[in-house]
Amino acid sequence: MSRPPREAPGADRALPDAVTGAVTAAWRLGWQPADLVRHAARTHGKRAGRMMTDAIAAEMRAYAAATVDERWRDQLTALGAVAWWRRDDTYLTEWAARNGTDHATAADCVSRLTALLRALPRLEILCPPPGHTRPSAGDTRPSSGDTRPSPSGARADRRVLAKVQALLAKAESTEFPEEAEALTARAQELMARHSLDHALLAARTGRTGDGPVGRRVPIDDPYASAKALLLGAVADANRCRAAWTRALGFCTVLGFPADLDAVELLFASLLVQATSALAHETGDRARTRAFRRAFLASYGVRIGERLAEAAGAAEHRVAAETPGTDLLPVLAARDRAVEDAMTAMFPQITGRRMSVSDRAGWLSGQAAADRADLTARRPVR
Repeated sequence: MSRPPREAPGADRALPDAVTGAVTAAWRLGWQPADLVRHAARTHGKRAGRMMTDAIAAEMRAYAAATVDERWRDQLTALGAVAWWRRDDTYLTEWAARNGTDHATAADCVSRLTALLRALPRLEILCPPPGHTRPSAGDTRPSSGDTRPSPSGARADRRVLAKVQALLAKAESTEFPEEAEALTARAQELMARHSLDHALLAARTGRTGDGPVGRRVPIDDPYASAKALLLGAVADANRCRAAWTRALGFCTVLGFPADLDAVELLFASLLVQATSALAHETGDRARTRAFRRAFLASYGVRIGERLAEAAGAAEHRVAAETPGTDLLPVLAARDRAVEDAMTAMFPQITGRRMSVSDRAGWLSGQAAADRADLTARRPVR
């Protein structure tokens, strides 16, 4: 009986080295850790996503911590990108055991990832790749004990984000629509006021921060076009702009960091609420793809209108509470900075267009958006 062929000496190490080398090249093309892991998982499945995370962890060992952007480190932490294996030259064997498969499957996964990485398109560079020392906007976040707003280039205070996340989590889990509406309104008001405080501080100190930055937000099927429309509407209402990369399944949102925090949190919550509202639609027609697509598109358009109205009201309220401070020129300058950044990064984009074919779905989505209470219940202290 013949024995199975043994791997050639060094094969375990040579295969992962091919992936890590391609990861290094990906950084120069504008890709970030979360982008690569999601792309691998979307294309080849969850195992490929886990191996891509490992390849990133291995590649990141080449850089000193001081040369890695704060936003980059945040993604690595969220992904859990750590070198868990004992030795590089036994990585494939250890990976196969960890994932309940064999060495040949592990080697095939490496080959697939290498081919995927070598075919990556160029993306817009949103932050410095590893090896650069330029501080990011995220480096200006206040400490956990500081509740004052930071300069306009800084991200939202962690305490504010924690409060907003808690409110939105309760809104998504409650069985009572009135309670969900009140919690969502409170969360939106908290983020909107915090963002305006950033702009107010800039007006008082003359510090405008580092300018707009970009983040990529995943957009998944089904009904990806309607979800992208909803994200764009939320972005517009929060002084940001969004560009959809359909083939890769994400939107790039540009804006000031605190505003981007608001967009990400509100979009995630509104998407949950829109999906829940759609699930409560009854009748045979409500189960059709055309109805559901029209419902979500209409929901996004109407929510955007209501968010814009609420944002305008919040600005007038803040201006009235701070006599002697001219907030409008500061906000106008921020709007111009975001528009200029969008034009420079995506000159081919002229606007968002989406056609729908189901009038009933459109009207139902509009009604659901109208039922979402986005008005403030009480002033934020």
